[in-house]
Amino acid sequence: MFDLSGQKALVIGIANDQSIAWGCARALHRCGAEVAVTYLNEKAEPHVRPLAEQLNSPIVMPLDVRDETQMEALFAEIESRWGRLDTLVHSIAFCPKEDLHARIIDCSAEGFASAMDISVHSFLRLLRRTEPLMSEGGTCMTVSYLGAQRVIGNYNVMGPVKAALESATRYAAATLGPKKISVHALSPGPLRSRAASGIAEFDEMLNIAAERAPTHQIASIDDVGAYAAFLASREAANITGDVHYIDGGYNIIG
Repeated sequence: MFDLSGQKALVIGIANDQSIAWGCARALHRCGAEVAVTYLNEKAEPHVRPLAEQLNSPIVMPLDVRDETQMEALFAEIESRWGRLDTLVHSIAFCPKEDLHARIIDCSAEGFASAMDISVHSFLRLLRRTEPLMSEGGTCMTVSYLGAQRVIGNYNVMGPVKAALESATRYAAATLGPKKISVHALSPGPLRSRAASGIAEFDEMLNIAAERAPTHQIASIDDVGAYAAFLASREAANITGDVHYIDGGYNIIG
């Protein structure tokens, strides 16, 4: 697809082979990048490490974004081994189940704060640590959803959370643009992933998206990965701050 030979990439959010982060990591690797991979905890490691081995990942480390010690260790290893970073992919989101399934006005303060911290502020914390490793420029990406822009049934509090993530993307792009660091939000349509499985009536959401999208197809993790590889390439160096829809055109349908 695009020549990423020699690039160093960090992909955060792989849970299994259906993860959007896995689609991105695989595409970056196929285009020539070396890819560092993280896993959430010991329970997740057996599902992630075999995938990292497929990529010949030189760095495979635990990362719970709430743990500053783990984050420090990860970036210390990247700096020690590579001395730089060219691409960052942040593909994580979380909301306590009881708050995700509640009416938005019933979401607890604790649940709202947790969703914002893990889904949004963690991206900003990663950008802050990534910035000094991108002294010659680079590309940073996160993952959003159409529910940030319009009301989607059962998406509930994650709508405002993703709206905050998209706003953070724009402000970060403006902040880091002078350093030739681009910041993007990828917005696939509904995809079968571990994170999405927590949304009520998700199968119906998939069917509606496929029926209404102009292509009559939902996106795949490979579609998202291909777009991520483009944004990481030199050809996309002058693009930043946008939300990129990868959903068969579903977002254009009223």
